[in-house]
Amino acid sequence: MGNVTKAYQQNETIKKIIIVILAGFLLAVGLNIFLIPANVFSVGLNGISQLLSSFIDMNFGIHINTGIFIFLFNIPIAILGWIKLGKSATIYSLLTVLSVTVMTLIVPIVEVTDNILMNAIAGGVITGVGVGLTMKFGFSTGGMDIISLILAKTTGRSVGSLMLSINAFIIVAAGFLFNWESALFTVISIFGTTQMIDTIHVSHQKVTAFIMTKKPNETIESIQNELVRGMTVLPGMGAFSKAEISTIMIVVTRYELYDLEHAVYDADANAFINVMPTQTVMGQFWNQDQQNEFRKNLVKPEDK
Repeated sequence: MGNVTKAYQQNETIKKIIIVILAGFLLAVGLNIFLIPANVFSVGLNGISQLLSSFIDMNFGIHINTGIFIFLFNIPIAILGWIKLGKSATIYSLLTVLSVTVMTLIVPIVEVTDNILMNAIAGGVITGVGVGLTMKFGFSTGGMDIISLILAKTTGRSVGSLMLSINAFIIVAAGFLFNWESALFTVISIFGTTQMIDTIHVSHQKVTAFIMTKKPNETIESIQNELVRGMTVLPGMGAFSKAEISTIMIVVTRYELYDLEHAVYDADANAFINVMPTQTVMGQFWNQDQQNEFRKNLVKPEDK
């Protein structure tokens, strides 16, 4: 069992390193090939770094690569991430920031089209894929992504929507510093980015799983070892077998589906799982921080 766990952890590490490199490349392509040549701006600190780089270049004739500003801005935010998100998430986020910085120095700034709309859409979507992939694996591309990830964990709100609010500043700054055409197309770029993030990063999306099993006690215990979620057990009977069967109903995030599936089939290889999308959850539904606190202290956060 130890060898299996070790192999799994090694595979996860390799996956995350690949994502770090891929995300850096995608953001560099989105910035250097589509957004920067068109004076359209990205999201978060990437967009602020673009603004600062362009402003210095236009007013002082000094070109400082956008990636350099991205790296410098992320140093203080990384400290916050270390405290709120944990060591693992912050280390991979810092590696991604370094990857973005290096890739923006390697990928040349070239204009593949003079169509500003195409640049805004392509740049926004490509950078959104890069950001979303990192968040899917539990870390980020740094900057506003770390702040948004913290807020998403503590409030359960959509990461993309939170970033859209934060990025209003970039739109206004683009309009005043450059022109309002750049600002308008920056809106399109940011919208494309946030849509891709919400499509890929789905930890705020809830689903309801119905688990049919002949081993309810073992299945419940296995689930409780993996997840801090409430469950409801419904007694039933198989229509064909006439045998007694239990249905366990549980609401989880899409992120937790993988752990739920493994927990169920570890206890009952013949279990049947039906997963349905959940529009709204009312009542107590713990975020990741609350679950971690319960695992650590075995005390509900509100009982402290």
